[in-house]
Amino acid sequence: MPSGTEMVELAKTRVGQRYDFVVVPKNNPKWPGPWDCAEFLSWLVYQVSGTKYLYGCIDNNSDPALADAFTGAWKTDSLVRGARIPVPAAVRTIGGILLRFPKSGRMGHVALSDGYGSLLEAHSRKAGVTGDRSPEQRRWDIGILIPGFTYTETDYEFAGVSPQIYRLGASAMGSETVKAIQAALQEAGVDPGPIDGIYGPNTASAVGAFQAQKGLLVDGEVGPETAAILKIKLSTNQRPTDN
Repeated sequence: MPSGTEMVELAKTRVGQRYDFVVVPKNNPKWPGPWDCAEFLSWLVYQVSGTKYLYGCIDNNSDPALADAFTGAWKTDSLVRGARIPVPAAVRTIGGILLRFPKSGRMGHVALSDGYGSLLEAHSRKAGVTGDRSPEQRRWDIGILIPGFTYTETDYEFAGVSPQIYRLGASAMGSETVKAIQAALQEAGVDPGPIDGIYGPNTASAVGAFQAQKGLLVDGEVGPETAAILKIKLSTNQRPTDN
């Protein structure tokens, strides 16, 4: 049977390759990149699965060479033909998948856990495909196991504590910090709208534009990496979603 371990080992062979928004031919075992996050994970599933099936694509019945992967399709597939598990369980599973849902026109993100506290992912234009970033201090919605795959769990303990992540719809965001984010965006030449301390759609869109400008993962959210580049200090009172 295909396994999460096989996915991890295959993913490691792509570390260092380029990131871009492309449709990856899932049936090409020698594809050298570029990748985006959903294409990377869907390619891994197709290559490792013994039956060569598509997962996480807008049309899983289409030609594997042309099938378009999307985090929204990963969300849908995890409901109808996958096992959703808590985020900490996915982190300690070799080949467990972590998904952040796309929301309000902004991209989600999907990554593969090595079971020992590192992720294999097509991260961003700046970083490319990486294999050493931690799942900690990042927001995830669910964990996923692919049906028909076997998995091994480790004893890795997910700390489960992250700084406050500033995003559209989040609660308990300090207005002064939001104002500082807005001012930093404005100084960087990106218009966040009024500097009013409200993390609304204009601010989220401006954050996304800033992230694209800097080659970061574009999600419209200010977590530790984006905050560091904006030179903003975030509070530490929020826990990631575990359901």
